Amino acid sequence: MRFLDILLIIISSAGLIHGVLFAVYLCFIKSKKTLPNILLGLILIVMAFRIGKSVLLNFGNDLEPKFIFAGLAFLLLIGPLLRWYVLALTRSNFKLNSIYFLEIIPFILIFAMSFFINDNLFSTKEKNTIILFGSIIICIYAHFGFYIFISWKSLQNIKKECKNILQTKFQKTIFQWLHLIVIGFIVIWVSYFLNIIEDTVPYIVGPIMYSLVVYFLSYKAFQLKITDINGDVFKMNNDLLLFNEISEIVVTNKLYLELDVSLSSLSKQIGKSTQKTSEIINQYANQNFNDFINHFRIKEAKKTLLENQNLTISSIAFDSGFNSLSSFNAAFKKMVGTTPSLYRKNSSL
Repeated sequence: MRFLDILLIIISSAGLIHGVLFAVYLCFIKSKKTLPNILLGLILIVMAFRIGKSVLLNFGNDLEPKFIFAGLAFLLLIGPLLRWYVLALTRSNFKLNSIYFLEIIPFILIFAMSFFINDNLFSTKEKNTIILFGSIIICIYAHFGFYIFISWKSLQNIKKECKNILQTKFQKTIFQWLHLIVIGFIVIWVSYFLNIIEDTVPYIVGPIMYSLVVYFLSYKAFQLKITDINGDVFKMNNDLLLFNEISEIVVTNKLYLELDVSLSSLSKQIGKSTQKTSEIINQYANQNFNDFINHFRIKEAKKTLLENQNLTISSIAFDSGFNSLSSFNAAFKKMVGTTPSLYRKNSSL
């Protein structure tokens, strides 16, 4: 074997081994075994299997067709793992529900198919067989590319949601890290895809690019301390977005003018429990639900008191959403510091 081949094996295999060791650290050694860390560890392990297949295929002889096809199948698993990892780092309390596992059905099917691949079938020159295998390979890479794209879109969407919100240091760190992760996968995907397009680049370039990417990302992971962060750093922003949604619904639909508006009816509109809705209002408005609604009612009443001098206090009270004059007077004095009649009188002087 030539010296250059030995050097290429060392370079490509080093990244593979490093990735596996990093995965073992994340999944078994690190005390904080969060879902994002476990998902990242799984990505590294699956990638190691895929890259290992590439190294053996490039330098080995008579590699089992089953092993080759199984290695290709693992690309169908990496995509979903990447998307879940992005979601786990950008959503608080993210959980892998059973619906998510439907995304790995393509992997299961192709991986199971690999057990039925034999030497004769794989080496046949029959046109239909070549077209079939070629189509499967292209679909696998298209599937992987699609998941890289939607992972990038998910990242851009959460950034857009947080655009007008003051971002914390940890949130900025996650955005920076995920950008690097997605770019790293794009580099790996391009290096492999160019190879299947009439050998535009040598096959070994894929494993080498993986090694460079995994070393760089490992360095950045420890530099950014990303393994100590999870999606909980977005909890505050998620709650703030929910409060903004509540306020918009109350103001836009003028729910505060309805006599029968309640915490229960508002909670149903936003699809949250009454406990969660009450908690959000208390946290960001520093008011309970009744005071929160009365705030908008009093604002409406103050405007009417000044613009319609001929309307009685009682009619303004009912038009503003209060069901009695006494409750209107009590709420008005609590929030404004004076009675409605004195407010109108003093404002007209």
